[in-house]
Amino acid sequence: MMRLLLLAGAALLVGGAAVPEGRQIASVDLARPFGTSSPWRLTATQGPEGEGVAGNQEPGKITLCLSRDAGRSCDPGLAGLLLAGEPDYFSDPHYLEAPEIVYPAPGKALLLLRVASVHSGNGNQRVATRLLAYDRAGDRFVTAYAQRTGRNNNEEVRYVAQGPLKGAVIFAEPTVDAPFGYWISVSRPDAALRYRQALRFRSATIYGDGNPLAVIDSEMPNLQQRLGLWQPGKPLPLPAGRACARPHLVKSVLWCG
Repeated sequence: MMRLLLLAGAALLVGGAAVPEGRQIASVDLARPFGTSSPWRLTATQGPEGEGVAGNQEPGKITLCLSRDAGRSCDPGLAGLLLAGEPDYFSDPHYLEAPEIVYPAPGKALLLLRVASVHSGNGNQRVATRLLAYDRAGDRFVTAYAQRTGRNNNEEVRYVAQGPLKGAVIFAEPTVDAPFGYWISVSRPDAALRYRQALRFRSATIYGDGNPLAVIDSEMPNLQQRLGLWQPGKPLPLPAGRACARPHLVKSVLWCG
């Protein structure tokens, strides 16, 4: 599962409307890495914590501001990251994974954002992942990739920072019918850094199979074989940053012990 970092929560404007003051929790200069014409910067402010749906304390609402005029106005494109239809209790971000500038190809930068809502009674959250590219002709940032998901059923959206899939985004989405598994999709950027789906298949991994690996890691041999990046008999593609003492396949699914 993805790791959401709580950045504990400055008055600013969004679309010309005042936003209540909060604590600034992130400030990212975008002008230098993207070579922008205007002094673009991303800031995040967070309001005071409050009581959640289960009576627990939740961090305050986060307001993201993508601005080229020192926060006097904000690009409206980040206002609805978690919105799924009509506004509801889970439409506002309260958790933020530290914004990151990533490079899917040499000299080509993207801004990676991930935010999450408050928790529901069963611990679930709405999670949004967004990749933004700089449009030089329009001096603006545009969406290169966007996806929303939950967090309770091993679903995940993962940006791949290195290896043969560098720059790709992999999405593991739970199926709604038996045998309950996952739809695995891979999206890759074109020359203009717009992401297009390159692969989608139903996983061999099933829900509750006892495999401690993340779904994307367990499906990596299947995924890479379908893309022509791995063949049986070659060393297995192993999870990054995790020990895998005895890598082996069980019905084409990677296990580590």
